[in-house]
Amino acid sequence: MVRDSVALARWLARLIEEKKGEDLVILDVRGRSPYTDFILIASARSARHVQGLAEFIEAETAREGVYPMGIEGLTQGHWVVMDYGDAVVHIFYEPVRQVYDLEGLWSEAPRLETRKSSEEEAGVGG
Repeated sequence: MVRDSVALARWLARLIEEKKGEDLVILDVRGRSPYTDFILIASARSARHVQGLAEFIEAETAREGVYPMGIEGLTQGHWVVMDYGDAVVHIFYEPVRQVYDLEGLWSEAPRLETRKSSEEEAGVGG
């Protein structure tokens, strides 16, 4: 079971990375947002990839007894929002992500490092 909001955000990030989500960003909005602690934003290569990523996350979290409070956009596959309470996941088809620029809206929020960004900084795996 997930211990806290940081653990939840990191777990969701690992799931996104496992299914090849791209350009993952985790925004720490604790104290800045009334509805969540972390916002995860990732891109996918196609609408089908967006849908596959969301379906994978939903299935993997359900296996651990963790369920989203809501999922929006799954049918279209251009922008899926998954609300896990303490963490909200946004999965975008890349061109749509650029239009909405959520990172720009939350530019003041600190970013939580992902496993992939840590490995890249250390020169691992690339």
